[in-house]
Amino acid sequence: MNFFFVMNGKSVKQFMLIVVAAFFTAWFLYMENIVNIPVFSANNEPKAIYKGEKDVSLTFNIGWGDEKAEPILDILKEQNVQAATFFLSGAWAESHPDLVNRIVKEGYEIGVLGYNYVEYTDLEEEKIRRDLALAQEAFKKLNVKDLKLVRAPTGHFDQKTLKITEKMGYTLVHWSIDSKDWKNPGVEEITKHVAKAKKGDIILLHASDSAKQTAIALPAIIKDLKSKGLKLVTVSEMIANANTKTNEIK
Repeated sequence: MNFFFVMNGKSVKQFMLIVVAAFFTAWFLYMENIVNIPVFSANNEPKAIYKGEKDVSLTFNIGWGDEKAEPILDILKEQNVQAATFFLSGAWAESHPDLVNRIVKEGYEIGVLGYNYVEYTDLEEEKIRRDLALAQEAFKKLNVKDLKLVRAPTGHFDQKTLKITEKMGYTLVHWSIDSKDWKNPGVEEITKHVAKAKKGDIILLHASDSAKQTAIALPAIIKDLKSKGLKLVTVSEMIANANTKTNEIK
């Protein structure tokens, strides 16, 4: 038995539009993987770093909590990880001077996660400056010097935030791989998210008490990255040693 289909002109046009759209979508995704596409800042505007060109960087946000930071530091030491970047809120740092001292002593990098956990995109410029100034003062009292990196406390930022952080002498750092450990989705899921990492990626992890599964997942994450021949570096080392990627944000 033979079948045949009758398509009117309108259907043909719709079909062709779908094919063309699919082609350009596939082309864009392909090009995005091989070309540095700017998305977090216009050419003449301050830029946020979210990716480098080689190596990988483990970054840990700590905004609050008393229990999770130390086990993560223990694991990094056990796994002989000599480079990582910790973004600390000023309020947490003030309350945990011994842990801040340990992070510095063991050779890890510290970046600023503001002072309080506040949404910068909702704040007026002066309040953002005030929050960062409070953080600066907190780290100064702890004798942590030459802080050059900052991350928006909630991860959300805009051109206003970029301009303020640049004027205050910071480079704003985002990430290219989100472990989603803050959702506590299970150790396997966290490991799976980070397993997507390639050279140049900046990986977001958390060492606040709300991230209950990060320490358990960390040994497998480190083993996987090393098995791929990826060198673990600080964000500053990544910026210094390779071209970094920035994205346009308005």
